[in-house]
Amino acid sequence: MILYEYPFNERIRTYLRLEHLFRRLGELVPSESPLSHHYALVTIFEIMDVAARADLKADVLRDLDKHKNVFNSYRGNPAIAETVLNQVVDQLERNFSSLNSVAGKAGQALTENEWLMSIRSRAGIPGGTCEFDLPAYYAWQHRTPASRRADLERWSNTLSPLASSIYLLLKLLRDADVPYKVIASHGQFQQNLPQGRSFQLLRLRIDPKLGLIPEISGNRLMVSVRLMRHESDDRLHPSTEDTPFELTLCA
Repeated sequence: MILYEYPFNERIRTYLRLEHLFRRLGELVPSESPLSHHYALVTIFEIMDVAARADLKADVLRDLDKHKNVFNSYRGNPAIAETVLNQVVDQLERNFSSLNSVAGKAGQALTENEWLMSIRSRAGIPGGTCEFDLPAYYAWQHRTPASRRADLERWSNTLSPLASSIYLLLKLLRDADVPYKVIASHGQFQQNLPQGRSFQLLRLRIDPKLGLIPEISGNRLMVSVRLMRHESDDRLHPSTEDTPFELTLCA
């Protein structure tokens, strides 16, 4: 099954973008290729750009604290396993303390590295990191893979508190609700959202054998899914078939 996710607000949209970048970074750093390490460094710069929003850190800390208070309210409930509850609360507290101890925005410590910032200023220019533009960076790319990897790990470690907090918050959000099966009638699906619940994330799973791509839209009142097919003319065409898929609305 292919999983598609659709955020209902800007905060969750930012969290998903950061998670995507952190996962990419996690795959690129262990590589031995200079090209992979180049794109790992570019990914670090992208993370810094996304995390540059002034209130992001405050949002993450507030969400961690909110979750901790909610889980603490479950104490004494006979239906809740205290051991598991304590583990989750401990995770939230550790992430809160770790992120709160970081001065300024995520990656701010890297902005003091003039060498890195010289690369960052050229990375957004097509072909801007050629050897004649950045000879010192070109020389770095010729170091041993272990040496480059050690540098990348040192630089990315400054972003680790944010990464672990984002992973935890999204995991808690995704685990909060269960999937259910629906049918897109003639390739279209709409559902009114129940009042009194603030949904933050839609998750859609569909069989890749169907060859269909969901176009998702939504707001606090309703969600809509239109199934499309990528045809040989390299255009998306609406499907007219009744099609099953799995839907999860995470509040």
